Amino acid sequence: MTDEFSSSMIDMRDIFMDLPVLETEHLFLRKVEKSDARDFFEYASDEEVAKHVLWYAHQSIKETRRQIKVLQQQYRHGSPASFAIIDKKSGRMIGTIGYMWVSSVDCSAEIGYSLSREYWNRGFMTEALREIIRFSFDILLLNRVEAQHGTDNPASGKVMEKCGMKKEGILRQRLMNKGKLIDTALYSILRDEYYKGGQQL
Repeated sequence: MTDEFSSSMIDMRDIFMDLPVLETEHLFLRKVEKSDARDFFEYASDEEVAKHVLWYAHQSIKETRRQIKVLQQQYRHGSPASFAIIDKKSGRMIGTIGYMWVSSVDCSAEIGYSLSREYWNRGFMTEALREIIRFSFDILLLNRVEAQHGTDNPASGKVMEKCGMKKEGILRQRLMNKGKLIDTALYSILRDEYYKGGQQL
């Protein structure tokens, strides 16, 4: 393991405790705040949004507030967690994107995300994912970033491909979603591919 990767093990917890605000052309990515509850609930209560993620649609704003408390506890502990996706134009929280897990030993991580249906097919998730991939390599100094999606949600795979991720294969009955084991497609991008491909520009 290189010195560069060794140093990432020392700093990673501090980074997650104090997540920076990331900015793209149309978005801010920042910690989820209590004041996001109404926006969060608005899209998290949508059955179509919940269909392709591992959580059930929120039934009340109390449930959303509980989820925000969980996220804020992760921040306090320096655990891998999600950023709120904020639409610059409206100031609304329109989704989340972040880390399912991070391995300092293996210098790798898995990214997961969700987005308000109002913002589907408009390039917002591609923009957010590109920024998180950049953050993963430039700041967390990871070597591998991966993501997966249910095979019944190919649109998510197109987002990953637009961000330079390569499909590795199908993982059969990989995840339990809403009481059913589902197949997932696994994508990844490696550090040398990211920099050699000019993705950082």
